[in-house]
Amino acid sequence: MGRVALVTGGSRGIGAAIAKALKAEGYDVAATYAGNDEKAKAFTDETGIKTYKWDVASYDACKDGIAQVEADLGPVEVLVNNAGITRDAPFHKMTPDQWSEVMNTNLSGVFNMTHPVWPGMRERKFGRIITISSINGQKGQFAQANYAAAKAGDIGFTKALAQEGARAGITVNVIAPGYINTEMMSTIPEKVMNEVILPQIPVGRLGEAEEIARCVVFLASDDGGFITGSTLSANGGQYMV
Repeated sequence: MGRVALVTGGSRGIGAAIAKALKAEGYDVAATYAGNDEKAKAFTDETGIKTYKWDVASYDACKDGIAQVEADLGPVEVLVNNAGITRDAPFHKMTPDQWSEVMNTNLSGVFNMTHPVWPGMRERKFGRIITISSINGQKGQFAQANYAAAKAGDIGFTKALAQEGARAGITVNVIAPGYINTEMMSTIPEKVMNEVILPQIPVGRLGEAEEIARCVVFLASDDGGFITGSTLSANGGQYMV
């Protein structure tokens, strides 16, 4: 049996690529999803990776869901906090609900998932916490005050928790992707893509979900054991920190 890895938002997009890459490296992988039963079933049928449905914005749902994953597969040793949502609006039009929904999923969701697995990782003296933030959590983005704040909060959370986990053999890191070629990006008009987005990216292309997955595989591995509290910017040079 390999180490157990749990990927939130793991049945689609970047999360699916991460789950597949970890499985290919010998991990026993579980993936969570929030609502699309059809996509989750198709993902499991394709990959053999079991999916579990719960809302990361609910602490109790996370605690109960993690308990079920551990009953099925064993203690979670690698946690990838990938689940996220957007509710974009210029700030003067942003509603309290749009703010709260994004904060509850993208920031509180990271706490809700990490807190239940933390005691076991400390006891076993091993753990990997990897959170998928965003370039927009580093530089900000118009009409994303909620999203940028949450993703920046993920980075602060990581830096603080890494200091607590270091002596217990737990690394805590962030990956901050730029524009990645996912289903969401396919809705952008070709003119906007070619004239607005791609010129911002020095390498001249979108990233691929598999490239983010390879970053996760490295940070999850024993080879990544001396890296903690770090933010890995995978954005094609769009924003250099």
